[in-house]
Amino acid sequence: MQKLLRPEEYNPYYGTFIDKALKGDIVEGLRDGIPQFVDFVETIPDEKMKYAYDQDKWTIAEVLQHIIDTERIFSYRALRFARKDSNSLMGFDQDEYVPNSNANTISKEEFIADFKAVRNSSISLYKSFTSEMLTYIGEASGSPMSARAAGYILSGHQKHHLDVIQERYL
Repeated sequence: MQKLLRPEEYNPYYGTFIDKALKGDIVEGLRDGIPQFVDFVETIPDEKMKYAYDQDKWTIAEVLQHIIDTERIFSYRALRFARKDSNSLMGFDQDEYVPNSNANTISKEEFIADFKAVRNSSISLYKSFTSEMLTYIGEASGSPMSARAAGYILSGHQKHHLDVIQERYL
């Protein structure tokens, strides 16, 4: 996936997520992520939703909320970049978002509905971008990022965290 992106389009930190992104078209990758998320969440036993594999680690519910929160933030970034907004965007502190998310009170069905709504919004946004708009670069968290890099990060970020849940929580 990184071969499709120029090195100046993203901070190397995001390479892990970009490498996990679905191959090909951004919109197709985002669409494919919906059934993957839904099918995965449906298999999680209800009693595991508030489980954390170690002290000071997030619960499964908190990880799911983190995926959704990050999708909202990166879609917003992509919108700003695609519109050639030259203002630098601040980062966000995921470790502050999680305890303030109320995630452990949310049901699997609510996570699924929220994810679908957010992902469908991201799909709609990316469908509106031209090929040229996808290459526009802005700045977030002190680093450059293109609108298309943000899209690949969305797919890869989701996959990364579902893999973590599978490996460490279930």
